[in-house]
Amino acid sequence: MSASRTRFYLDKQNAKWLGVCSGLADYTGVEALWLRLGFVLLTFAIFPLNLIAYVLIAWMAPARPTGLYQTPEDAKFWQGVRSNPSRSTAEVRSKFRDIDRRLADIEVYYTSRNTRLADEIDSLR
Repeated sequence: MSASRTRFYLDKQNAKWLGVCSGLADYTGVEALWLRLGFVLLTFAIFPLNLIAYVLIAWMAPARPTGLYQTPEDAKFWQGVRSNPSRSTAEVRSKFRDIDRRLADIEVYYTSRNTRLADEIDSLR
């Protein structure tokens, strides 16, 4: 896949106008409704600047490629990676440590002098 999952893309499929708020929602994991509401409230505060920024973002950002995420779990994973990469790598490391510990326990159980296990294995032959 040539598309980067850690880039910001416009989300034209869920867009209301140009896809900036839905793209930000996809990028950050925040609900698009809240981003749109914030944009509308910001319109009343600093009227011309936010519209200019919105149009510039829509003009400069690429559209999201189709099939970027295979599953919703895949999308959630990449949102987590974008928000805090060190936490994501720590979670993966923790999962691998847990798997390694469990495999070591199985190996110790299998290679120990366990007569009950040896009898069960012999009965299967």
